[in-house]
Amino acid sequence: MAKFVVSGGVPLCGVLDIQGAKNSVLPIMAAALLADGDCVIEHCPDISDTDCAIEILSELGAFVSQKRDVDGSRTVYINSSNALGFEIPDKMMRKMRSSVIFLGAILSRRGRALISFPGGCELGPRPIDLHISSLRKMGVRINETHGFLDCECERLHGTDIDLAFPSVGATENIMLAAALCDGETVINNAAKEPEIEDLQNFLNKMGARISGAGTGCIKINGVHRLNGVRHRVIPDRIAAGTYLCAVAATRGNALLKNAEPSHMSSTLAFLSDCGCDIKVFDKDISVSCDELHSVRHIRTMPYPGFPTDMQAVFMALMTKAKGNSVFIETIFENRFKHIGELHRMGANITTDGRVAVVEGVKKLYGAHVESTDLRGGASLIIAALAAEGTSIIDNIFHIDRGYDHIENALSALGAQITREQ
Repeated sequence: MAKFVVSGGVPLCGVLDIQGAKNSVLPIMAAALLADGDCVIEHCPDISDTDCAIEILSELGAFVSQKRDVDGSRTVYINSSNALGFEIPDKMMRKMRSSVIFLGAILSRRGRALISFPGGCELGPRPIDLHISSLRKMGVRINETHGFLDCECERLHGTDIDLAFPSVGATENIMLAAALCDGETVINNAAKEPEIEDLQNFLNKMGARISGAGTGCIKINGVHRLNGVRHRVIPDRIAAGTYLCAVAATRGNALLKNAEPSHMSSTLAFLSDCGCDIKVFDKDISVSCDELHSVRHIRTMPYPGFPTDMQAVFMALMTKAKGNSVFIETIFENRFKHIGELHRMGANITTDGRVAVVEGVKKLYGAHVESTDLRGGASLIIAALAAEGTSIIDNIFHIDRGYDHIENALSALGAQITREQ
């Protein structure tokens, strides 16, 4: 198994381009199933979750090819003319949680879908009941047996759907299912994340009639046909936030290019509050940091609140800040797994349920640790970069799910990090 070897204590400095958004590219690739013609998706991050999505599309019968672009990202070409499959094998579903996002598109295209419950990071219960109940309202018959969902429908129909929670995945699945259905679908209490807007923009380029993404109410008027299009994926706000925290943790200074600061208001606000000098130049963000102090309360919330995906990363930063910081995790009940590994590096963190109190320490120390999930793994890299000595981070396949060759990006800023077998 591959591992990262990190020698800490080096301030990160330089310029870095931000990858395409993991949480945008996956539903967009699923949406390509609905197109008559070729879809060209630019700025795709080179991550294992994208590879898994390509495997699923190929399994369903789509033709998929890709090329490496000059900036290091990928352009993926998808033609779904022969995508007549309706079953995603269990081994593919287990690779990533986002695999469930294909459900709405497959049903819209084939009227039948057979999938198992998805895998991904073990962050506690993440039920897909909102997906299931919403699709049932649209006319899908769903039989749940032995961990599998057997779904059928003659023709999807528009309806009003009130989500009990603004689930990103459920919002996206409804949009995909409704784009080609009969009548109007209204999603109330819809997720507001920028990735939802990116999906809307992609579908509308294809000929869909969708409005309201970025608000709590999305309206989809079904159309009879969608065309192939070219689309560039938005920048990854979580990857950008991760690199900002890495620079701050090492007391460095850097410029992130081709980011989208308007998608990162809560993250940038918290970084400013803890002592970072943040400057925004259109699509670029600069960060420098001489001294860190604690932020009293960080509560994860649906967008535009503080992202749950930034919780572990920001917690690693706060281990070196003066004073105490309180983290309250409201989205997932099991998203503190990284804390035990941070303890091995000298962090002082106590937990009580979904609350963690971080008391900043003067020094972190290199240690042998294990990545527990995607963002928890990123937090260990940040701690290792800020620590004295050398750290070894195992189970980095978690990190590869969401970060495009993170070791190369950090090395470009001067980090001493290598991938070893």
